[in-house]
Amino acid sequence: MNPGGTQRPRAAVVLTGSELVTGVIVDANGPWLARELTTLGFEVVHLLGVGDRPDDLAAALRYCAAAGCVLVVTSGGLGPTADDLTGEIVAAFAGVELEIDDALQERIAAIVSRFPRIDQDPAARDAGIRKQAFVPRGAVVLEPVGTAPGLVVSADDGPVVVVLPGPPRELTGMWPAALASPPMQALLATVPPAHGRLLRYYGLYEAEVAATLRALEQECDLSGVEVTTCLRRSELEVDLRPQPGAEDAARWLAAELVSRHANRLVSADGTSTDELLARTLLDRGLTVATAESCTGGLLAGRLVDRPGSSAYVQGGVVSYSNAAKTALLGVPAEMIEEHGAVSPEVARAMADGARAALDADVGIGITGVAGPDGGTAAKPVGYVCLCVTTASGVVLARDRRLPGGRADVRDRSVDAGMHMLLRVVTGLR
Repeated sequence: MNPGGTQRPRAAVVLTGSELVTGVIVDANGPWLARELTTLGFEVVHLLGVGDRPDDLAAALRYCAAAGCVLVVTSGGLGPTADDLTGEIVAAFAGVELEIDDALQERIAAIVSRFPRIDQDPAARDAGIRKQAFVPRGAVVLEPVGTAPGLVVSADDGPVVVVLPGPPRELTGMWPAALASPPMQALLATVPPAHGRLLRYYGLYEAEVAATLRALEQECDLSGVEVTTCLRRSELEVDLRPQPGAEDAARWLAAELVSRHANRLVSADGTSTDELLARTLLDRGLTVATAESCTGGLLAGRLVDRPGSSAYVQGGVVSYSNAAKTALLGVPAEMIEEHGAVSPEVARAMADGARAALDADVGIGITGVAGPDGGTAAKPVGYVCLCVTTASGVVLARDRRLPGGRADVRDRSVDAGMHMLLRVVTGLR
C-alpha cells in the first residue's frame, strides 16, 4: 500500500567502493543509514552503489538532486589512496574548491602516529595524511573516528551532502556528530516526526495481511499510510509509516492489525523476539541450556549475542553424533536405535539432558535432517524435531518439515527454537 503523494522530505544514500559493486564485501552501511534516516522522518527514495569511478559518483549525486532529495549521505572514499575521491567529487558537485585544513592535518597525523609501522614509507604516509586534510571550502568537518574525517557540505540550490567513511564502525561512530552539525540541525527542523509503527508476527503470511488490508481499506481512508511487509528471521514485519496528517489513520490501522491477528503477534512495538526472550528470562530469574545437533551451536550463539546473556544462558552442547548424544546428554542408545536420532523422543531427551547437565531451568533440544543428503521417505531433508522442557514439568514439542537448503533449514530451526523458548517462558503453549 503506497501513500497518495509524497510529503516527507526525500533523502538518498550513495555507497562508494568497487569492492561493494563487485561483491567482494557485503554492504552494511546502506541498510543502517536507511533505517536511521527513515526513523528521523525522511523518505529514503534511493539507495545507490557506485564503484571507485569519479564520473559514476558525480552522476549519482546529480541523479539524487534531480529526484528532489534534500539530503544525500555518502559512505566511503575518504581514505589516503588515489581512488579515494569522494571529497573531491562532492566539492565539485557543490561548486566549491578543495582547500587544505592545516589543523585537521595535524590531528590526522597525531592519530596515524599511534599506529607506527617500521616498514612504512614516511613520504607516502605524509602524502596520505595531507590528502585526507583537503576539504571543500565551507564544509563542516566531522572529527575522525578512525583516520578519515567526515564532511557536511551544503550545496547552493542543492541537497545537503553528508560524507562519511566506509568502515561501519567509523560511520556509525561519526553519525551523531553529523546530526549535530549546523546544516543538519537546520534541515532536521523542517522534517515532520516519523510516527512509524512496526508490528512483528510469527507464522503469519503476507497474503493474510494483504487480505486484511483490503478489507480495512473499505472502512477507512488509508491512502496516507505506507504499509510495507518484510519476512526476516521467519518473522513477518509490518511497517506502518504515515504521511503528515495521516497519524490517526495509522494508529487505527495498527490497532486493527494487532486485534485481527493477535494469535500470531510477537510484538506491537517492534520489540524483537531476542529482546523479549532475554527480558523474560531475566525478569523471571530463569536460566536456559541448549542441546543442538543439526544447528551445530547456532541457537546458543544467537542466545549469547546479547550483552549480559551470561545471566540467563548456562551453556550449550553440540551433540552431532549419536555417541555424543548418549555420552554428553544421557540420551539412551536404545532410544536412538528404536526411534532414530531425528525424532521427537530424542529431541525431548536432548532437552532434558542439557537441562540436567548444565543445571538450567529450561532446556531445548534440536535434531533434524539439514541436508542436502541424509533424508528418507519418512524423514525427508528439512525434517526437524524440537522440544523445550522445564524443571517444573512443562513440555513443548514440535516436529516439522522446513523448506530451503541446508543453511535455510538450520536458520529456520533456530528461529523456531527461539519462539518455542519464548512461548514457554512467557507461559504460552
